[in-house]
Amino acid sequence: MKQAVIDLGTNTFHLMIVQKNADSDRNGAYQTLFRESRPAKIGRSSAAGGGINQRIITDEAMERALGVLTYFRTVLDQHEINPADVAVYGTSAIRVAQNQQAFVDRIRQETGLAIRVISGDEEAGLIYQGVRSSGAIPAGATAMVMDIGGGSVEFIIGNDSRIFWKQSFEIGGQRLMERFMGEADVISPASVNRMASFFQEQLLPLTNAVHQYQPTVLVGSSGSFDTLVDMYFHEQTGTWPPSEQAAFTLPIADFYHFYQLLIERNHDQRMALPGMIELRVDMIVVAVCLIDFVLRSYGISAMSVSTYALKEGALV
Repeated sequence: MKQAVIDLGTNTFHLMIVQKNADSDRNGAYQTLFRESRPAKIGRSSAAGGGINQRIITDEAMERALGVLTYFRTVLDQHEINPADVAVYGTSAIRVAQNQQAFVDRIRQETGLAIRVISGDEEAGLIYQGVRSSGAIPAGATAMVMDIGGGSVEFIIGNDSRIFWKQSFEIGGQRLMERFMGEADVISPASVNRMASFFQEQLLPLTNAVHQYQPTVLVGSSGSFDTLVDMYFHEQTGTWPPSEQAAFTLPIADFYHFYQLLIERNHDQRMALPGMIELRVDMIVVAVCLIDFVLRSYGISAMSVSTYALKEGALV
């Protein structure tokens, strides 16, 4: 039985098609038939305004979304999957958009895909299920799972069997870039400091949860964390990480090595770093600033990365 999941992120749309095995009810096993991520940047503003911080999906963003989803529809047709049977999840940019219904209606009309707009709490729960299935949460440890999207950031505190606390914060990478970088090609030290003050204020519920549950490891999920692992493997081995592997360890010292490189370089210099991809070359700057804040503020000294996130959680 084939199943398809589409994750409509603020910057990137993801499609995954899997073949569920006969014994999948017992062990959740499946074979991945197709997986692709394409930029749609539905949170981006236009010359006329709009964008995620204005809570408007612009006409240009709508066209980019339709372009990606029309392509995804051709892939679904090739795999003989009815678009009505596809699980399509709308996250932060769609969740907060004042023109959400117009966006959802047009996508359904032109592609046959029905978007389910999920709450931040639901998003965090799905991310946890995906991360847990990757094996990235160490046995017996209390972990802080962190997923940095373009619109929102999800934090989940739990172990490898259950969630203790979770919350979604509307402080994703696109929002942070617009607020703290603007048109700058290199982030300034003043902007880094202002961002840290902003995090301290916005993440107070997380701070309280950390005091209560005391996580010892940070587990990063997808996005910028994937790129950090790619950079780490390129520097260590000269190759990409194994595609079949879903959980990785990222030494803290190596994270800070890349952190320094990323905040000191401009777009073209970042793009030249082995393992970097165009999709993440700008947003990763604000992402590593947030990761740095979390590591320093909460005294976490170990980090792992899960390549599984919302899509895999939906399959679970």
